[in-house]
Amino acid sequence: MADKYDVVIVGAGAAGLSAALMLGRSRRRTLVLDGGPPRNAPAAHSHGLFTRDGVPPGELLRLGKKDLGAYPSVEVREAVAVGASGSDGNFQVEVSGGERVSARKILLASGVVDEMPDIPGFAEAWGKGIFHCPYCHGWEVRERALAVFESGASLMHRMLLVRNLSRDLVAITDGTGVSDEDRGRLSALGVPLYESGISRIESEEGTGKLTRIVLGDGTEIEREGLFTNPPQRQRSELAEMLGCEMKYIEMMRGYTISVDPMTRETSVKGVFAAGDAGIPPAQSLPNAVATGANAATFINYALASDDVAEELSGVASSP
Repeated sequence: MADKYDVVIVGAGAAGLSAALMLGRSRRRTLVLDGGPPRNAPAAHSHGLFTRDGVPPGELLRLGKKDLGAYPSVEVREAVAVGASGSDGNFQVEVSGGERVSARKILLASGVVDEMPDIPGFAEAWGKGIFHCPYCHGWEVRERALAVFESGASLMHRMLLVRNLSRDLVAITDGTGVSDEDRGRLSALGVPLYESGISRIESEEGTGKLTRIVLGDGTEIEREGLFTNPPQRQRSELAEMLGCEMKYIEMMRGYTISVDPMTRETSVKGVFAAGDAGIPPAQSLPNAVATGANAATFINYALASDDVAEELSGVASSP
């Protein structure tokens, strides 16, 4: 018979650990499945989290797991959830190795995977000289030679944020989706626009720090930082297995799990999502922590409501 938990949390990143902390403090029997390194693992430091600004990603998660040690109802396993089925109150989760566990509720907090484009040198510089989040990494490259690589409306959106970090800025696109209005705005702001895409990234060996961007037409631009948002995909397939509604977000260039913005519950009753796997709000470390905690409070309330309903039903049916 499958082991029964109040909640199974899929993912032990910032969202999953934050949720586990709240559930542990609520005396909920919780299983956290740690499926591997977080999305920001390539970065040397994580930023934007109160009291933990600049802590390495791995160390941040180590501290989070250490905090959970104070709550005996929470269990963390280094295992991957490979399957899920069932309905509210009686979900079955298949864990790598063949074990099956039962859960009353499920929280999907497994995050997303950034898909590296087929550009030589891109992957080597990812998280070190190439970044997706100005809030996470912008301060470290302030007042340096920067570039933004996007298409369509995303180009101006990201440029406006990065321009506040440095006025030594260029915009790069693959030649598609830039409106005449945006071209005029870039020109008026003194931001050069290159439209032949990127053919190669050059960075310091070993450190990954960006040195040069080679464009599709052969133009070489010396830059110290590049902000772009490559396509992303869900790290776990459990949302689709469970039938959760998915939504394509153009700005994210990938699918996210649709959730109620207040409760974080998905279209499937009893299944919740937090962190980068399900938005709104925007993808960032602080938002992952916040949405994890938020989801946990509503999960606990749902469990408490179910408990009371069951008890009252028993009282009503007794002679």
